[in-house]
Amino acid sequence: MSFYDEIGGYDTIHTIVETFYAGVADDEVLRRLYPEEDLGPAEERFRLFLVQYWGGPTTYGDTRGHPRLRMRHAPFAVTPAAKERWLTHFRAGLDAADLTPEQDAQFWEYVTHAAQFMVNSFE
Repeated sequence: MSFYDEIGGYDTIHTIVETFYAGVADDEVLRRLYPEEDLGPAEERFRLFLVQYWGGPTTYGDTRGHPRLRMRHAPFAVTPAAKERWLTHFRAGLDAADLTPEQDAQFWEYVTHAAQFMVNSFE
């Protein structure tokens, strides 16, 4: 069984990402990193990425190719402050998903590492 299936599949990922983007929408530090007026497309891309990463359908890769996360985020100044705001909203998403402590820890370990990896500016 994949981690994706273990945590409840698409519905759980949807809850996490929907909660995360609700926070991003009103976050003055993060919102400027999303140039599209409508956050919907970014939300869908992130949802599909997480679905695929954790063992669900490969729709993200089928439509967008390799994630290339650093390359795709390179045009945006991802500062330590932005990373912390990002993690705050992701934490809310995980809390909304009501995972087991073990599942939560596994997901949180990945996102904290990924968030640090994305920092590309210290200004």
